Amino acid sequence: MKETLRYLAGIAGPSGYGSNSTAEQVTEDSSCCVSSRLTAIITGATSGIGVETARVLAKRGVRVVIPARDLRRAAELKEEIQKESPHAEIILLEIDLSSLTSVKRFCSEFLSLELPLNILINNAGIFSQNLEFSEDKIEMTFATNYLGHFLITEMLVEKMVETADKTGIQGRIINVTSVIHSWVKRDEFSFNQMLNPKNYNGTLSYAQSKLANILHVKEMSRHLKARNARVTINAVHPGIVKTGIIRAHKGFITDSLYFIASKLLKSTSQGASTTCYVALSPQLEGVTGKYFEDCNESNCSSLANDESEAQKLLQRTRALINKQLGQPAA
Repeated sequence: MKETLRYLAGIAGPSGYGSNSTAEQVTEDSSCCVSSRLTAIITGATSGIGVETARVLAKRGVRVVIPARDLRRAAELKEEIQKESPHAEIILLEIDLSSLTSVKRFCSEFLSLELPLNILINNAGIFSQNLEFSEDKIEMTFATNYLGHFLITEMLVEKMVETADKTGIQGRIINVTSVIHSWVKRDEFSFNQMLNPKNYNGTLSYAQSKLANILHVKEMSRHLKARNARVTINAVHPGIVKTGIIRAHKGFITDSLYFIASKLLKSTSQGASTTCYVALSPQLEGVTGKYFEDCNESNCSSLANDESEAQKLLQRTRALINKQLGQPAA
């Protein structure tokens, strides 16, 4: 109840920000810290909070790389951003996050540009009411929300470590997740079932993918700390935002409840604030393996904190990707 009241009132937490803070507000103090041109990759930047994340980071002087399935929409977004920020550098590359081959191609194309990489924001997310499969024959929500982002991180983390070593600027990886990860019960979190569910439930599949995003953060954080890499990885819950993905979720609440709830939803600018805060705030230097909401560190579920589950998920994911791409086992 206390947290709900804090959210509704927009009361600031220890960071100085709260649920009503916007992406521009939380990055005002960060623009002075972007002394050299940072480079950020933002998935899902052509819709929802991704658009606002890209706009605000570009406004703060960050070079923004947008992987997009719809390059026409990406070009329109680039034009919109550059109207506001004429000096913004926006790079567009094609990707289909649900396809491991496409993700691998995107990463190779990015690396061939020989740019630094300071920030990786794994933001894209889909919700599907109906069971669909990717070209790799993997359930579409899990393939897009989790597997695609896992592979991007695997293929680009060394570039981030290298960039941090050369520049002395800490790299930051951000997985955008959701509070509904806590809806997943332990007996519902089965790797094989997530790949090919017998009884499909769209909301559960979405929640499972978001739980996997957090477990990825927890395990990758341990790996990066073990090698003393100057790269952090954190999870953020943007809040329930007025975007297309929440409209897709209307199946699990009535229209009348949705109307009432919609009055409490965040704007896209408020929804993008936590991502932008974790990406740029000097307050978070060295902070890793954490879960944030409303621009403050928060608590995730006990299952999301389970170290053995995180280890198992990483191992099984790497094995699956290696098999799908015909690569030797790591």
